[in-house]
Amino acid sequence: MQLSVVILNYNVRYFLEQCIISVEKAIAGLDAEIIVVDNDSSDDSVTMMQSQFPHIKLIEMSWNAGFPAGNNFAVALAEGKYICILNPDTVVAEDTFQKVLAFAEKQADLGIVGVKLVDGRGKFLPESKRGIPTPWTAFGKVTGLNTSKYYASHLSENETGKVDILVGAFMLLKRETYNEVGGFDENCFMYSDDIDLSYMVLKTGKSNYYFHETSVIHYKGESTVKDEMYMKRFREAMDFFYRKHLRVSFVFDMFMKAGGYFFSIFKKNQTSGKINPKAFFLISEDQSLQAEVEAALQKKVPLTSLSGSIFESSKANEEFIFDSDFLDYKTIIHTMEKLSNTSATFKIAYKKYGFMIGSNSSNDRGEVVKLTVRR
Repeated sequence: MQLSVVILNYNVRYFLEQCIISVEKAIAGLDAEIIVVDNDSSDDSVTMMQSQFPHIKLIEMSWNAGFPAGNNFAVALAEGKYICILNPDTVVAEDTFQKVLAFAEKQADLGIVGVKLVDGRGKFLPESKRGIPTPWTAFGKVTGLNTSKYYASHLSENETGKVDILVGAFMLLKRETYNEVGGFDENCFMYSDDIDLSYMVLKTGKSNYYFHETSVIHYKGESTVKDEMYMKRFREAMDFFYRKHLRVSFVFDMFMKAGGYFFSIFKKNQTSGKINPKAFFLISEDQSLQAEVEAALQKKVPLTSLSGSIFESSKANEEFIFDSDFLDYKTIIHTMEKLSNTSATFKIAYKKYGFMIGSNSSNDRGEVVKLTVRR
């Protein structure tokens, strides 16, 4: 088998559903499998999986095992030559895996491959590529005073090349490499697991790559609103990494204490960045979907086509709703990226499944809007 896509879920039922719909389209024609691990969700994620995707391998944990242990459990059962660790709040394009696998096959020193991640408004997520978070680098990142090294600025977002650290939302590597380094360290704190795995792979002499030729939506990027709990977890993550690899805990504490002060100032001045759309457009030809969307939003939502005119005449605070039965994901993601510098917002509608998902802010994961309930 060529590829195993591993998705670890915890209480994000609709995001998981959307993710799997996109992944199934992306692995069509490949010798591939999807493995979903549910970390004892309290929502109806498991029921949804059993109902909508009974053919997919589902592992139901009786407790929340955490990100590292859950993924390790799945990889132990995987059969693919390559493993893709994928977050449930992502959407991949139809050719994402084909492109990434073709690139991976050409690298003699292959470690991990990451891709270009964009948020729910189509904006590039800088955590797609990162450097080793030394104390000074982490300080610059937390304070916002200097993020260039943390975000591997030696490469632009539209340039493929070697980087040190990749984000756990999308990590593709050979299964033998994953097993060689022991997978994710189950002692890791949140926010350090992907850093640790990336660094462990580097220590074997392999190279990690940022691959820009495919874009993947990640609704919950690092642009998520920062709070005191985020700062606490980031500090714990960095402390774990330094104690394990760099042995500079005293220096770390000094930088993080200073960083915490600047962070509190940043928080006071931070705004939500949420956009309230003034006009809505459904890119579709389906009038029955139009009626459902209008009922859900309590707004007029005219049908429109995806033509060059929407890029030229796009006005402030417009929301474009993409019919997933009318457009492919590659086109949807490309459109979002093309309009990412405007005030446009986006949702993807799923008539068959009765919901749509989108984000009106780069500072939060997004929202789910339910359409007509189907029986």
